[in-house]
Amino acid sequence: QLIESGGGLVQAGDSLRLSCTASSPIYSSTVVAWFRQAPGKERDFVACVYRSGTGTAYGDGVKGRFTVSRDMDHNTVALQMNRLQSEDTAIYYCAAGTYCTKGPERYRYWGQGTQVTVSS
Repeated sequence: QLIESGGGLVQAGDSLRLSCTASSPIYSSTVVAWFRQAPGKERDFVACVYRSGTGTAYGDGVKGRFTVSRDMDHNTVALQMNRLQSEDTAIYYCAAGTYCTKGPERYRYWGQGTQVTVSS
């Protein structure tokens, strides 16, 4: 089970931190990723973090602004989002899978999502 939290309404230029908490069996054995989906658009890859917590990857448009990290002690993956833009408005989902890949179909477990709205 994956549970996202931390979404909300912010102004352009603000920061927001999302958290994804996973049940232990999922968390310890898989890659955890963040995706986002804006209304009428496909679900896009945002970032992922490998099992070790030291390997990460980012999607286009968020590099240099977003940082993904993994807290092994608390089964949590965080997504720190800085310098938010209106284009970042979307529902953000965390997902768990075997490999860090940009294709959402490769992830077996998904959370329910958390809404992030950035006003300009």
